[in-house]
Amino acid sequence: MDAHLRELRYFAAIADELNFTRAAAGLFVSQPALSKQIRALESRLGFDLFERRGREIALTTQGAALLPAVRKILRTWDRTYAQARALGGPHTLVVGMQTAVGRELQRRALRRFREAAPDWTVSLRLVGWEDPTAGLADASSDVAFVWLPIPLSGTTTRTLVTEQRWVALPDDHPLADRSEIPFAELLDEPFIALPAAAGPLRDFWLAADARHNDPPRIGAEASSPDEALEAVASGLGIVLLSEGNARLYDRPEVVCRPVTGLAPAELAVAWRSDDTRQATRLFIDSLTAPADQSVPSF
Repeated sequence: MDAHLRELRYFAAIADELNFTRAAAGLFVSQPALSKQIRALESRLGFDLFERRGREIALTTQGAALLPAVRKILRTWDRTYAQARALGGPHTLVVGMQTAVGRELQRRALRRFREAAPDWTVSLRLVGWEDPTAGLADASSDVAFVWLPIPLSGTTTRTLVTEQRWVALPDDHPLADRSEIPFAELLDEPFIALPAAAGPLRDFWLAADARHNDPPRIGAEASSPDEALEAVASGLGIVLLSEGNARLYDRPEVVCRPVTGLAPAELAVAWRSDDTRQATRLFIDSLTAPADQSVPSF
């Protein structure tokens, strides 16, 4: 009996959460699809992996016996796959991102990385907001520019920029002529939301932390900055964004204003904690080392 690697990842994720809904959100799949995959795996195995107790689940004796080996298989595969890919040529480091980075961070890092590692190239990969890990979760990216929080264990992050949250409004909105807007005055507005798969990141950009458990009004969902701003310009709602992105994504039909009463947003670089490759470390150093400090070559 063969089990697919994806099914093993699903099994391990559910074992971590002991909740299908939370596991599905972390894997960026629907809960029905996850349940179907696990039932198919259990059918081929010939025994159940989980006991269903209404809304609660627990590992069966057989599931608990398999879990340590499954975790070891996944760790070994991820580590060996990264090492094997690094042996090929040409050497490429894949950098995922969800929005344009700007702020001179990307250009400076690329320039310094090329100088220090001339045999390597960098492939920039734009990832939709359905995946808030920007490709780290499925190893399609080696390093990623992400907005915190990132819903993925086994990840290391370094904050690059901390910025105030702003709001994008239609240019004819009653609050558009204000120089800054308290968040309390936006509570009843319809908001443009990230996809549900974005999990905690969706909540952050809906300012769930400042709503005192009152659910937001959702006017529309968007999977990219362009979609979000088009929805704002069309009058479907408003959207929170960082100060830097408010300047990057300038549109004539939309105005952006700073919002008071909210915690700041953090743009970070993230990578898998078990990725010890020199190229990964060099790219991180190229981003985070002081401008007047050289980055050692390899």
